[in-house]
Amino acid sequence: MISLSYQLYGSREFPRLSRTLAMLAKAGYREVEGYPGVMEDPAATRAALDAAGLKMTSAHFGIDQLENDREGVLATAKILGLSTLYCPHIGPPERPGDTEGWKAFAARLQAIALPLCDADFGFGWHNHDFEFERLSDGTTPLDIILESAPDISWEADIGWIVRGGASLADWVGRHGDRITAVHIKDIAPVGEDEDEDEDGWADVGHGTLDWAANFRLLADVPVKHWVVEHDNPSDDQRFAVRSIETVRRIAMDTLS
Repeated sequence: MISLSYQLYGSREFPRLSRTLAMLAKAGYREVEGYPGVMEDPAATRAALDAAGLKMTSAHFGIDQLENDREGVLATAKILGLSTLYCPHIGPPERPGDTEGWKAFAARLQAIALPLCDADFGFGWHNHDFEFERLSDGTTPLDIILESAPDISWEADIGWIVRGGASLADWVGRHGDRITAVHIKDIAPVGEDEDEDEDGWADVGHGTLDWAANFRLLADVPVKHWVVEHDNPSDDQRFAVRSIETVRRIAMDTLS
């Protein structure tokens, strides 16, 4: 049976960390995914995780930190017991506008990956929606990243894939062997409260995505980290509990 993880970014508005971890453990989560805001004091975070009986198996690090503070990243990863690190985003001003620019960006990711791999950590890219926008030559940034950085993996965010107008079946068919983590994220129906108040996201199983079909598509993909996520829940406990109930009901037999 898979061990479900939870992206702690979804609880950033609901301090304290110890409260969040206790809530997640009670709900049935066994792992969490970190982000920079909860890793400033990795020793304290590790102590809180141990007290709650949880493991942080993966985490997000910004590209500036990955490129300019390699030793600090490695030290944090070792203290927390991470197995995989993901670069989660690049802001609009820094995004390349053409194929050559994205190839250069992929080269930066490849350069980040090599020392992390040498230190026995996995490294990958986490998508949003902009990676699926077609460039002038018909290619997409994500295709370029995966093809030009052969030593990185992919953390596939299902909600953002759909928001980007892409087909999950197509991307799993072409790049499924690169997926080491999945963000289980749902999209709210237009006009519902979640769409207005929660940035258009929903509790898993209470939105528009067909999770039974999604989990079937992902059943044979080499995923190590199944991460429940919501970018802006109004109630993180409601989200965490309802979402894990959905995954247990729909996916556990498929993904075990």
